[in-house]
Amino acid sequence: MQTTQYEMEVGSVRANDVLFHYIAMGRGRLLLCLHGFPDHALSFRHQLRFFSALGYRVVAPFMRGYAPTQLAEDATFYTADLAHDVVELLRSFGATRATLLGHDWGAHAAYGAAVLAPEMFDRIVTLAVPYGPGLRKALVTSSEQQKRSWYLFFFLTRFAETALAYDDYALVEQLWSDWSPGWTPPPSEMAAIRATFALPGVASAALSYYRHALGTTVSLGKHAELQRRIGIEPIRVPCFYLHGDQDGCIGHSVASDMQELFPNGFGHRLVRGVGHFLHLERPDEVNAMIATCLAGDG
Repeated sequence: MQTTQYEMEVGSVRANDVLFHYIAMGRGRLLLCLHGFPDHALSFRHQLRFFSALGYRVVAPFMRGYAPTQLAEDATFYTADLAHDVVELLRSFGATRATLLGHDWGAHAAYGAAVLAPEMFDRIVTLAVPYGPGLRKALVTSSEQQKRSWYLFFFLTRFAETALAYDDYALVEQLWSDWSPGWTPPPSEMAAIRATFALPGVASAALSYYRHALGTTVSLGKHAELQRRIGIEPIRVPCFYLHGDQDGCIGHSVASDMQELFPNGFGHRLVRGVGHFLHLERPDEVNAMIATCLAGDG
């Protein structure tokens, strides 16, 4: 194992008409870490340290809409937009090929990018959110998943912004507690995440991810053809998928039919005793699993 330690960098780069701010560590092959909701790039701090020591250039951008990343006021938040963000980020970093690590909405972004440009990725590693029709089916047929996913429907309402902001974004902390039961993040780290949501435009943008995904509008955005393909089309990039068995956001059974959608390789690990934020709850174990996969042994 390479043990060289790097200082954490901060920087910005323009990609897909968005000025992305990012944190990064290391030198070598690009490993792009994509965060989800309600979160920010700093939640990949354990992965930045671990994989930079293994010889990767690890970059975690603040995703579209998450300050300090900046975008136009009329920006949209379809999964296809996220896919183009990822592909253009690679090009802006001067990479022609990379590995993706995506959690929650970052997993959606990774799937979308792999549909859009499979030749640019040697592998995708996704956490906590599966690919394919399983979740949509569960939202129709499973009362248990419907209860877990109450927030999806709540976020479509007119008063979601007010409720999200109430009591200094207490709902953000409550979602973390519900989704990773039995685990309490350090107070300083949760305070930093709540502070991210208090920045101008972040809460509205975060809700827009769900409104674009679940709204009743007939529009699919400027990348409508790609948007129709994502979630249905098989992905030609090998995937390694991890899910916590205590996940309070998405039940792990929802991922049971993923394998057939990855004809070039699929690995799955159910991580015992952890919830939705498994890469933070058990970073050493999760990082070791991912490293074994990336080395070709898992």
